[in-house]
Order: sequence, then structure tokens, then C-alpha cells
Amino acid sequence: MRKNKLIPDDNAIKILAVDDDPTMTLTIASYFTASGYIVETENSPERAVERVRNEHFDIMLLDFLMSPICGDKVVSAIREFNDELFIILLTGHKSLAPPIKTIRALNIQGYFEKSEKFDQLELLIESCVKSIKQIRTITEYRDSLARVNEQLNEAKNRLERSYSEMTTTLRSIVDARDIYTRGHSDRVAYLARRLSAELGRSEGECSIIHVTGLFHDIGKIKIPDSILLKEGILTEEEFAVMRRHPEYAVDILNNVSGLAQIIPAVRSHHERYDGKGYPQGLRGLAIPLDARIIALTDSYDAMTSYRRYRSNIPPDEALDQIMECAGTQFDPELAECFVKMMRNRADWEKTDPDWISIEPAGVIKER
Repeated sequence: MRKNKLIPDDNAIKILAVDDDPTMTLTIASYFTASGYIVETENSPERAVERVRNEHFDIMLLDFLMSPICGDKVVSAIREFNDELFIILLTGHKSLAPPIKTIRALNIQGYFEKSEKFDQLELLIESCVKSIKQIRTITEYRDSLARVNEQLNEAKNRLERSYSEMTTTLRSIVDARDIYTRGHSDRVAYLARRLSAELGRSEGECSIIHVTGLFHDIGKIKIPDSILLKEGILTEEEFAVMRRHPEYAVDILNNVSGLAQIIPAVRSHHERYDGKGYPQGLRGLAIPLDARIIALTDSYDAMTSYRRYRSNIPPDEALDQIMECAGTQFDPELAECFVKMMRNRADWEKTDPDWISIEPAGVIKER
């Protein structure tokens, strides 16, 4: 018996010795069990196939010339359902071994010419063991990676649920203060996302602007009820307070790390293309694209929604007003695209479930 041989340590290698000569299988089992392997024997080639089907073995030592079927037939049957088993053929004489072409076709790892010494067979087995251990390492790494990915997905799902709950809570705070604007942010967000898609923007960009629309008025939380809920037209002083809601929104959103990327658009959604808007007086393309889009959808929904201090106007009239303000209040190219989209709204407003679910929320609309 060779010294310094590779003896499996963590997970013992399981060998099935198959030979129609019981003396041969007993000799193999005795020798390799002493080497640290788990060795089981089988003297029937047909039963050997079924054992491989129903049990786990790492290596098969298989006699080539057996009765009633030879080893190559056994391997063919096994390869129909198992490609992982390492197989070493045992032959009484080298000339009796199957051709190399057959060995390759059946994915046989080698063959051993029977003798009184098992040194060469040990080397073949050790070579198989090295490959088996590498495969186990790769499999364990793959399974570990799959578990990590599963855990990451679970964490991501929890974060998304928390994020959704947080956004719903924040939005409901704004909606709860004023029944007349309830659902406004949902409609602004929906139309902004649809317009972004019309512009050919990416799914990620469309998702971001949808969130921007949901929170564009979050700053109104800090507006006093005496102003926010006033029945009539605001005074200049009151309007000055109302104009501060974009900056109030920035203060609120700065405390929510997951919403930092929407801050520029929320701050600037009341800027005008001609530079006469607020809070910074930005002009033209200096206004963030998302803010220019929100400005359109926000104004459209405001015009077509009933308010305490005025009645709503029909959608097509609101679109006419948007075109009249293109180049002054609104980005002209975006205004043209938005108006075209809304003129064709019959194609989607009665069929899109996302719109149907929020459009009626603006009850208190008189169209």
C-alpha cells in the first residue's frame, strides 16, 4: 500500500466496487477501506445500475468483462441518468479494454489492468478525488452564493416594502390635510411617468420621476392650515408663504436618504421656462428635466381639478392654455409632447388600470 496517499478528510469519498467475482470486490473493499474510503460492493451489474440510481456514490470501480452484461453496457445505462459519477474500468488484460473512442464517449475516467498491486489504481482514484473535491468546492461556493443572493433579495424586498410604506405614509399626511387635493400627487406622478416614457427615457428614469411626482407637494405639510385651506384667493403675504413649500420639501426630504435624488426636481417644479418662477428663478434648460416635466403635469391636474376658490376647466381647454404658455411658463418641446399625449388620451385613459385606479380619486371634479 502506497504511503502519503490522498485520503479524503471532510467528506469521505464513497466507492462502489462492481465485479461478478465476489473475491475481487472483497479484496478491493478491504484495501480501500483501509485507505480511508467508504467502499461498498456489488456482484450483479444490473443491481449496480439500480444502486447508482437510488444511492449516492462518488466513484465506481467497474469490471469490464462481466455476465450477463459487460461494463460498457453498465456505463451506458448509468450515463442516461448520471453524468457526475467517476468511473474506472477494471480489465483482466490491457488488450481486453474498450477502445479509447468508447472510453471518451462514455465519459470513463480511466481503466486499470488487474494485478496483485493496487498502486496504479490508487493513483487513478486519487486523481478522481482531487476533481471531486474541486467540484464540491465549486458547488459549495455556488450554493453559498445562491444563499447570499437569496438573503440580499429578502433584504431588498424588506427595504422596498419599508420604502413603499414610508412613501404612502408621507403622501397620506399631505392628502389628509386637504380633501380638495386628495389624489393630486398620484395623478401628477402617473402623468409625469407616462410623459417620460413618451420621451423615450429609461425605466429607471421613469421610476424616479414617478416618485418625484408623488412627493412634489410634500413641503405643504409645513404650510399653516389658515393658508392651505383658505376658501378664497390668497393675499400677497399668504402667497409668499405658500411659495416656500418647495424649500420646505427640501428640508423634509434631506432627512430621508432614499429620496435624495428627487430633491432637485421637487425644489424646482415651480420654476418657469422664462426665468420668472420660484424659488431660484432658474431659466430654460437650467431647470432640471424632471422639474420641467412635473411643472406640466402639476399645472394640468391643477387646472382640471376643482378647488375651493375656483372651478375646474375641461381637459382640452387646459391643454390649450398649456400651449399658450409654451416657451414662457413651460418648456416648449415638452409642452408639445405632453399636449399630443393628452390629446390621444382616449387610447389609454379607459384601459390603463393604473390611471383608472387614481383618476376617480379627484372626485370633486366637474368636467
